[in-house]
Amino acid sequence: MDTSAMGNYLKKHTEALVKDVGIEVAAELCGKSKATLGRYYSADPDHADRFMPVDVVASIEAAASFPHVTVALADLRGVTLSYDEDRRNTRNGGVNSDVVALSQRFAMLMAEYNQSIQDGRISINEAKRLLVETVAMQRVLLDIKLHLEDEIR
Repeated sequence: MDTSAMGNYLKKHTEALVKDVGIEVAAELCGKSKATLGRYYSADPDHADRFMPVDVVASIEAAASFPHVTVALADLRGVTLSYDEDRRNTRNGGVNSDVVALSQRFAMLMAEYNQSIQDGRISINEAKRLLVETVAMQRVLLDIKLHLEDEIR
């Protein structure tokens, strides 16, 4: 992946992180202004070389529903992550319920894809909706992984 594509990928996940907690809350959590946070994920060429510092990522991800930037960084290196022991105990259900959830998320992704591709191209907004569904599937797959790990212990 070239540097520009990697930067765009990180900026998209940075935006998802900030939107996950809300820009007001994110600004409070990290002590940065809303404008500064916006620059971290801005696609404007003037901000192409600005990225969210690691300490800011950590403080916002602590309040987020999903570690968007951490997972993006891992994806770029081909690494698969799993949650720590503290989060592991918050998972309900088992592999069977996870597989049902996965099939439902997959159906939603395919429905979204079908709707998006009808005109022969995927717009930015359609791509964002597809990304939301893909991330939701990724979360379910992590749950399956955690439940399977519990089974072999």
